[in-house]
Formats: sequence, structure tokens, C-alpha cells
Amino acid sequence: MNYLQPHETLLQGRWNDVGGTVEADAVARRIEFLVKSVLKEIAASDDGWSTLFLDESDGRLWELKYPNATWHGGGPPSLT
Repeated sequence: MNYLQPHETLLQGRWNDVGGTVEADAVARRIEFLVKSVLKEIAASDDGWSTLFLDESDGRLWELKYPNATWHGGGPPSLT
């Protein structure tokens, strides 16, 4: 998986319908890898829909959100 690059400011995951099954795209899988293995969680909203992370390699803060609140589980993730 790729670490965050200096020029990146937004990663927007998507869900794909593959033969009637919903699958995360490569960006959504990358976001999952980053929040589990690279970024350090530093805060979370009380409702659990937003989490703030630190990229210790460059000091940038990243917010994980699920912008499609009406979808099951909030839909695919967004990291900005």
C-alpha cells in the first residue's frame, strides 16, 4: 500500500457493485490500511462519524469521515 504523498489532500473511497456484491475500491482499501497501520488516532467525535489522525512522517492532520450518512455504515470513507 502507498503511504500519503505530500501533494495529497483528499482520498475519497467508493463502493462498487460487483455481481450484486458491494466491494470497496482501491482508494477505500488504502484508507483502511492508512488508518490501521500508518496514521495515529488522536481524537474522535462523540458520534463516531469523524476521527482525527496524525501522519507522524510529516505532521499533517487527517480527518476520516463517512460523508454519505444515509448509506449503511455511512458509506465509503473519506480522508482529508
